Order: sequence, then structure tokens, then C-alpha cells
Amino acid sequence: MQSNTFSLNSKTANMSTNGFSTEDDSRSSHDQICCLIDSGEKCQRQAGNASYSKRIQNQARKLKLTRDEVSPHIYICDYHKTQIQNIRTKRKRKDSEDDQGFHDGVEEIVEIDFYQMPVNTLRKYKRHYKISTRPGLSKAQLADAVASHFKTIPVKEKDILQMFFYTTKTKRYDNKDST
Repeated sequence: MQSNTFSLNSKTANMSTNGFSTEDDSRSSHDQICCLIDSGEKCQRQAGNASYSKRIQNQARKLKLTRDEVSPHIYICDYHKTQIQNIRTKRKRKDSEDDQGFHDGVEEIVEIDFYQMPVNTLRKYKRHYKISTRPGLSKAQLADAVASHFKTIPVKEKDILQMFFYTTKTKRYDNKDST
């Protein structure tokens, strides 16, 4: 009688949270089918090693996928895994290259915070562009004057880029000759 109680207790102790009786059973997925319900129908594909978690729950909802609560495991098939991954990669990131500088076809204006710049930098800018101001300006007043002037400078992007490429190309050759 004691041996039966011991074997019953050891089976219960080996039972994991996902319903498998031993560690070896939890690793093999040859008998398991996907734990997801796709648009109201239970998926019949073989489960892979990917598991359904809270992290992918929102993407699964978008695909009309829910977890079958009757299923003894949380493993999903490779087909659904790929679908969920595709939705996650299609999501736009805040700092993606597609979104930089443009919003609905209109170029965004980049604001420069001149108040964060050192006073010496602001004075050099003022001197270079010969901005006329009254003497003895505070840093905030100087930053305002520089910011208002900066906004008035016309920029021809094509010309600037061509000049930049030309300068970098010629500087590279100049540096090679001097060594």
C-alpha cells in the first residue's frame, strides 16, 4: 500500500504546469497539435517548439487566434508562428528609416534647441553671419536671435549634398597625397 502511495505522489510531483508528466514528454512534440483556435476552428497542424505567451497575445488576436483552453500544452505550429512574426515585423517603429523626416508626404521641420548650445557657439554663429544685436545680450536672448536667423536661411538640399560628396571625395585624395 505504501508503494502505491509513493508512486502516485511521485507522478504528481513530476507533473509540470503545462500538463506533461515528465520532462522528456514536454520536449517531444510529435504527438501534439497546435494549441490555437484559428477563426473558431481548432488548428490541426503539428506543434513546433514555439509557445503561446502573453508577449504574442495581441498579435494573435489581430489574426483571430485564441488559445484552446482544453489543450494540455502551449505550443503552436510553425505556420502560426510565422504569421505572428510577420505581423510583429510589419509594425512601424518610432525611429524607423521609413518614418524619418516625413509624415504623410510632408517633410517635418527639425527643431534645433539653441538654448542648449554653449554661449561661445552662439557668439561664433552671430559673428560668422554678422547678425546685428544690441550689446550685452543674455544667453536666452542670444539663442532667440540665432534661432530666428537660422530659420531664415534658404537651403537647397541638392546643391548641399553635391558639395558634400565633392568635398569628401576630394579631401580623401588630398589626404592620400600628403602621407
